[in-house]
Amino acid sequence: MNFKGKTILVTGAASGIGNACATAFCDAGGTVILTDINEAAGVAAAKALPGAHFMKLDVTSREECDALANRVEAELGGLDVLVNAAGWDIIQPFMENTPDYWTDIMAINFMGPVQLTRAMLPMLMKSTDGGRIVNVASDAGRVGSYGESVYAGAKGGVIAFTKSLAREVVRKRVRVNCICPGPTDTPLFASQSDKMREALTNAIPMKRVAKPSEVADGVVYFASDRASFVTGQVLSVSGGLTMVD
Repeated sequence: MNFKGKTILVTGAASGIGNACATAFCDAGGTVILTDINEAAGVAAAKALPGAHFMKLDVTSREECDALANRVEAELGGLDVLVNAAGWDIIQPFMENTPDYWTDIMAINFMGPVQLTRAMLPMLMKSTDGGRIVNVASDAGRVGSYGESVYAGAKGGVIAFTKSLAREVVRKRVRVNCICPGPTDTPLFASQSDKMREALTNAIPMKRVAKPSEVADGVVYFASDRASFVTGQVLSVSGGLTMVD
């Protein structure tokens, strides 16, 4: 897949799935903007990739999303692909959640993609070959997950947002699709207890968690010309953990 001449923005790109996506797009010749709230890690990640730029972003801030859109247009002339990969979670029974936890979960996992998409959409509509948006949700949003009730709700919202937006912007030549990872070898997964990691791994038919690069492969497919007639779709990358119609 060739992304030469394309500008791609990936959120949460300092590590994990976001970083794997940024790497894959750079390998395919794209000009990639890595964004993250962790400036030091983001700068280091961008330096390791040819054709990459780092721009700090807190996706929970509408003002920062709008300012970033202005900066991207001024410095790079436009945008062709947006990947909403930033996310956060703590596995915790619902009755132990605090209201602040709910607010943070929704702000990062749902309103973050909504706000940034709204800011970037005018540029995507101007993309020469049509804009592409790939949202990274979660299989928790498709089938639910113990200890992730509000997170699952946020990711389920991302799935519904993907489908609805795809209908709205298809005639503006913008495609919108969604990747749903299962357990993946990211810093967030590594932060779980040994017992939790073992339980999650054993639940997967392939008996291992995903590599971030395997999730990125799905993201790159949706953003590529090979998916030129695909929009409003949801793809699970979970080793068979989730099998839904």
